[in-house]
Amino acid sequence: MNLKIIRTNSANKDFINLVKKLDAYLKITDGDEHDFYNQFNTITVLKNVVVIYADKTPIGCGAMKHFDDKTVEIKRMFVDQSYRNQGVAKLALQELENWAKEIGCDTCVLETGKRQIEAVHFYHKCNYKIIPNYGQYIAMENSICFKKNI
Repeated sequence: MNLKIIRTNSANKDFINLVKKLDAYLKITDGDEHDFYNQFNTITVLKNVVVIYADKTPIGCGAMKHFDDKTVEIKRMFVDQSYRNQGVAKLALQELENWAKEIGCDTCVLETGKRQIEAVHFYHKCNYKIIPNYGQYIAMENSICFKKNI
């Protein structure tokens, strides 16, 4: 499989289509809480986006936005189901971490749902550590927040 990663922004049509697939998945796993989480996932505010292609097919994505002066928040991580467990998500996350360093940040934070078991396992595997829930996620029992110094 020939993988290619591009840096782009939230106007990228392939990113938009991948996020639609992500949202359809999250609507099922988040259940009644989906509308709450969805309000914090507007992609128009995302200026730093990566899209991964297998040959010319978009198969994965991720994004980041500034959290504070030295920290970015990882957002909208997704890999098409038929390409999972092949290193695609790790490639996207590493590219976002590298990009964060290039713009002067030294920390990444993120939130995922406890029901997204694969995501929780993935972030542990990538050396992210559980932190207290931050911001809008403080009172959310389904949320689990992570942090990594990069």
